[in-house]
Amino acid sequence: MNESHAAWDHYRSFLAILREGSLSAAARSLKLTQPTISRHLDQLEASLGTGRLFTRAPQGLTPTDAALRLAPHAQAMESAAAALQRSAAGDPSAMTGVIRITASDVIGAEVLPGFLREIRARHPGLVFEISLSNQMTDLLRREADIAIRMTRPVQKALIARRCPDIRLGLFAHPEYLDRHGVPKTTDELKEHVIIGFDRDPGADRLLKQFGLSLDPAHFTYRIDNQIAQLSAIRQGCGIGFCQIGLAARAPRLTRLLADEIEIPLESWTTMHEDLKGDQRMRLVFDHLHAAMTSYATGGHQSA
Repeated sequence: MNESHAAWDHYRSFLAILREGSLSAAARSLKLTQPTISRHLDQLEASLGTGRLFTRAPQGLTPTDAALRLAPHAQAMESAAAALQRSAAGDPSAMTGVIRITASDVIGAEVLPGFLREIRARHPGLVFEISLSNQMTDLLRREADIAIRMTRPVQKALIARRCPDIRLGLFAHPEYLDRHGVPKTTDELKEHVIIGFDRDPGADRLLKQFGLSLDPAHFTYRIDNQIAQLSAIRQGCGIGFCQIGLAARAPRLTRLLADEIEIPLESWTTMHEDLKGDQRMRLVFDHLHAAMTSYATGGHQSA
């Protein structure tokens, strides 16, 4: 094993300890022995000269300030190593290999799988890693190869193509409306069960941006996870916001106050510009952009 490989092993063990909180758990996660993990940590501490990276506590190993400063750099190394492995394992000309895609919770869970099923039927050698997150994954550090996001990318060195806006409306399951009636005005919403957000400031800013002053005090269900929000609407718990394209799927939801409430969300397909020469990356990127365009425009028409 050469020195550069050994050094990465040390950082990988460091990250495992940081995530798992103990040597034994870190060893299990990496399928190594506990003495090996301990030796990697000792060697990393010696090479860095920062002193102890972890202190023992009743609940396990606690990272020191030095460990917390080191963590983002080690995570960047981890992302670069994973990207290198994906590139090395794939054959661009043969359309094989791993492509890592990140998307928001709802898009990743409800929409993206169908897009990928279509392209993999044509290119069965492709393997997809899907990361669901509403956080902005750093494409520059190759934490993912392609991202589908609801905000404009601000980083340079990225290829970003805007898709049509995805539109949100107010929806409820027909069974809920049979039990509670249909609100005719925004004021009448206060008399209904509302599915809203909990601690997400972005959701509050978005509603206010489009002139909707829904007080969280009126929310009966306060949920920040968008998949859970959608599930609550589909199960007849109350009234909530939903992408118009998703509302048309089973169970079909009923749109409310369509003339008054509609919120457009930007959508972007993005990848690092260094990948534009990789045929398989470009193929998947173009496919996802076209699929998102079809989804967004179809969802709008279904309203």
